[in-house]
Amino acid sequence: MKISLFYEFALPRPWSDDDERELFQDGLDEVEAADKAGFSTVWLTEHHFLEEYCHATAPEMFLAAASQRTKNIRLGFGVMHLPPPINHPARIAERVATLDLISNGRVEFGTGEGSSVAELGGFNIDPADKRSMWEEALEVSIRCMTEAPFTGFKGQHVEMAARNVIPKPLQDPHPPVWVACTRPSSVQMAAQKAIGALSFAYTGPEALKDRVDGYYKEFEEQGAPITPAINPNILAIGGDLSMMVAKNDDEAIKRLGIGGGFFSFGIMHYYLTGMHTPGRTGVWELYEKAVKEDPTLAYGPGRGAIGGPETVREFLRGYEASGVDEIILLLNPRSHEGTMESIEIMGNEILPEFIERDALAVKDKAKRLEPVIEKVEARRQNWDAPTFDETYAFGGLPTGRGGKFTAGEIPEAMAEINEGRVKAAQAEKEARAAKEAAG
Repeated sequence: MKISLFYEFALPRPWSDDDERELFQDGLDEVEAADKAGFSTVWLTEHHFLEEYCHATAPEMFLAAASQRTKNIRLGFGVMHLPPPINHPARIAERVATLDLISNGRVEFGTGEGSSVAELGGFNIDPADKRSMWEEALEVSIRCMTEAPFTGFKGQHVEMAARNVIPKPLQDPHPPVWVACTRPSSVQMAAQKAIGALSFAYTGPEALKDRVDGYYKEFEEQGAPITPAINPNILAIGGDLSMMVAKNDDEAIKRLGIGGGFFSFGIMHYYLTGMHTPGRTGVWELYEKAVKEDPTLAYGPGRGAIGGPETVREFLRGYEASGVDEIILLLNPRSHEGTMESIEIMGNEILPEFIERDALAVKDKAKRLEPVIEKVEARRQNWDAPTFDETYAFGGLPTGRGGKFTAGEIPEAMAEINEGRVKAAQAEKEARAAKEAAG
């Protein structure tokens, strides 16, 4: 089992002017330490308008910075929102490919539909359309990464003419594709499409084992790849996977404080039960009140990788026994010092044995899946991409509706440049003539 880290970049109020800068700088220090410690991947979500709960609105920017301070740790979108009103598929392809190049091929391409009222409403997306938006955008973005040129697409939500989208990713044919899964049915869907399942919303390793077994059963019996490269893996994240490791259990609990439960509370607030006034509602304040009424909302040992090394080791072994390929551990808000110590202890005392066993498990899994993958590939569902019209070309001035509104900025600028060249040449000619006359 691989062990990774997950960032939401929660930032509870009250805020100072320097808090957001410090949040990202601390995060970069932590990822650099995590790389040295041996964590598999740093996953960074993308959310919009979810103040306090998540300030990770441009994951590719942070991951790009992290790529220059690390060597081995993989860089995961956990997830990028694919609905075109949020991210156009061509821009997705460009950003993913660029990050893959500057990181030397370390990108994990996690995708999602979006589901909060804040985000769907903020981008004017009808919730009934989000699955079909995701399907179209996934096809277009992957085709943009792999076709030279992309031959065009016309769907319900995306319409794009043929273009050669550059750059192309380093990983051939594209980075591993994942999809966020909040229900058993979406885990099943991921297996059917032969892509990785980022499995959210479960309780404990026992329930997770059922999801893992169900994913691989569905993959073997119904898997039909839709992307050029398959990714038969299931990853786990949930509210019970916070991380705070110290010399002993008491110290870890002290450092955790009440922050361990903020992730789950934020989900409830923004996705289910809360009412939010932008820029006014205090989410952390609501959380503090809720913890006073129900202290079990704040996590402790047994509700995450929380405690001394032996406690955390046993906790992680329980998940390893479920058969899951990877788990990602949540980081506590406003706990940089504790997080840095946790990463160091994990690297020195806990991760090595898991890394060693995972290397063997990966080899065993590859051998075990060989005949399964052969059956799955035989069911491959290729996208119905149009044939490229070799006579197609574009150029000239862009025009508006009915050809009435021609964009004249470039011709005007070129005319000005040419006029400047003419004047400069004339002045040089006159200066040379004057010099010869004086000569």
